[in-house]
Amino acid sequence: MSQRVGNRARDPLQQALRALRGGGVVAYPTEGCYGLGCDPRNTRAVERILRLKKRSRRSGLILIGAHWRHLAPWVDASDEAAVARARETWPGPHTWLLPAGAGVSPWVRGEHDTIAVRLTAHPPAAALCRRFNAALVSTSANLHGEPPALDAMQVRRMFSHGLDFILSGPLGDSNGPTPIGDARTGERVRGV
Repeated sequence: MSQRVGNRARDPLQQALRALRGGGVVAYPTEGCYGLGCDPRNTRAVERILRLKKRSRRSGLILIGAHWRHLAPWVDASDEAAVARARETWPGPHTWLLPAGAGVSPWVRGEHDTIAVRLTAHPPAAALCRRFNAALVSTSANLHGEPPALDAMQVRRMFSHGLDFILSGPLGDSNGPTPIGDARTGERVRGV
């Protein structure tokens, strides 16, 4: 979704960043579906995503980053084996539950003592994190309990005017939302 200013097309990634930095909510392609994202440090933006999805804040949200340094502030890395288990699969389409760092808001982690994180290699999502230079919320673009959006048109239909920007692009090769595992035990929580 690129907009024109005068005769020059504006950079869609820059527009998405501007929305994120302004406390907005954006949609973008991930490994297997479109995601909704915002700055996880912005409680109003996180709350807005939960309202858009009609999702309880008790569930918690996934954070993505393009580098470990994006995720590290959110994680208690004292369980070195759990962190090592997660990092063996990254970057890639694997979301892991790791112990939440001190002070991580319940708006992000839900009612859990863990936080769901993923080091993404999917080009559009990774580029967004690199340019934002921090972790982003990455929850599937859907109403809670409904199938996730697989293209920008589905996102538009689902959320009409509720988003600040939609970054169009191809999905990765995954089939739907990424699987989630508990990095402390290796057990799958969601997905194959």
